[in-house]
Amino acid sequence: MFSWLRHAGSILWKRQPIQLTFFVTRKCNARCPFCFYLRSAAAGGAETAIETDSEELSLEEISKLSRSLGPLLWLAFSGGEIFLRKDLVEISRVFYRQNRPAIMLYPSNGLLPELIYERTAQILRDCSNSIVVVKLSLDGVNAAHDTLRRTPGGFDKVMQTYQRLAGLLHEHPNFELGINTVFCSDNQDQMDEIIDFVQGLEHVRTHTISLIRGHLAEPSYQQVDHAKYQQAITRLAANLRSRAAPMYRFRGGRLKAAQDIVQRHLIHRTLLEQKRLAPCYAGKLNLILSENGEVYPCELLTQSLGNVRDYGYDLRKILRTEKAGTALRAIEEQRCYCTHECNMITNILFNPRLYPALAREYLRL
Repeated sequence: MFSWLRHAGSILWKRQPIQLTFFVTRKCNARCPFCFYLRSAAAGGAETAIETDSEELSLEEISKLSRSLGPLLWLAFSGGEIFLRKDLVEISRVFYRQNRPAIMLYPSNGLLPELIYERTAQILRDCSNSIVVVKLSLDGVNAAHDTLRRTPGGFDKVMQTYQRLAGLLHEHPNFELGINTVFCSDNQDQMDEIIDFVQGLEHVRTHTISLIRGHLAEPSYQQVDHAKYQQAITRLAANLRSRAAPMYRFRGGRLKAAQDIVQRHLIHRTLLEQKRLAPCYAGKLNLILSENGEVYPCELLTQSLGNVRDYGYDLRKILRTEKAGTALRAIEEQRCYCTHECNMITNILFNPRLYPALAREYLRL
C-alpha cells in the first residue's frame, strides 16, 4: 500500500497540497434540500448546471493538472453524484498512477446499485495500492431517509448498494465500506436510531456523522441542537472504545479512529465557542478543485484562486499567484472558522500541538 509516511515532512513544512477534494460533476439524481453544492443560496438555483456537463474538465485536462501535483495522502471525489461521471474509473486511474494517493474517497447517495458496484469493482482492480473508501449516505431509517432526501425508494436503493458492495470486501483488502450521516435539524432526534441501525450492518467498518454546513437555500436545516450533536458523537466514540463498532481495516486504522474522535470534539467546541481552535491548512495542505477547473482553498470560501485552464493546468502555478497569497493570508488574519470534517483531518494529523489529545484517544481504543 502507498505509505502515509511519505507525507511526514508536511508536519513541519506546509509547502504543497497533499489532500485534494475534486468535485467531478454537478450532476445528481437526488434533490437533497441541504446540499450546499447544488442548492446553496449563492448558486441561484442552478438547475441547468445540475443537468449539463459541458463545462466539466475532460480526462485529458485532468491528466495534465494531475501531473502538476506531487504524491497525495488523500484524494476525495465529490459532487453531485460522483458515479454519474462516466469516466470516473479513468479519472481514478489517472490520479492513482500519477499521484499515488494513500486514500481515495468515494461518497455516494447509493441510488444506482449496479452502476456503483461495477465502477467500484473496476477502481479496486486498477488501484490496488490505495485504500479505496466508499461512503454511502444514510440520513434516516426506512421512510425517514426518503423523506429527508426527497428521494422515494432511496433507502431501499442504498441497502441494495450496500449488499452489492459488501461482496467486494473479501476479494479486496484495500476496500473500506462505510456510512455517512448528515446531522441536521430534521434528523437530530433520530440519531440513536440511525446509529443503532448502522451498527447492525455487518459489513460497515465506519460510521461518520457530518455536521450540516454551507450557505443553504433552506437554512432551517442548520438549526441544530448542539447538545444533541454532542450526544451523537459521544455514542460513536463509546462504541469504538468498547469495540461495539468495528474499526477501519487498513493499517493505521486505529490512528484514524482516534483522529475521528478528536475531530468531532473539536467540531462541538467550535460550535459552542464560535471561533477557530486550531490552525487551518486550507490552501496549504488542502485544496479544492471544481468540475470546471476553478481552484479554492476551502469548500466554504467562494472566491476562486484561479482556473486551471488559465494557468496551463498547473495547480502549483495558481498557488504562487498574488491572488492566492492574498487569500491565504486572509484566512490567517481573519481567523475564519468552520466545522468542515475533511479539512479537520489534516488540521489534526499535521498539527503537533494536538498530538497529546490524539495519543490519549489512541490509547483508549
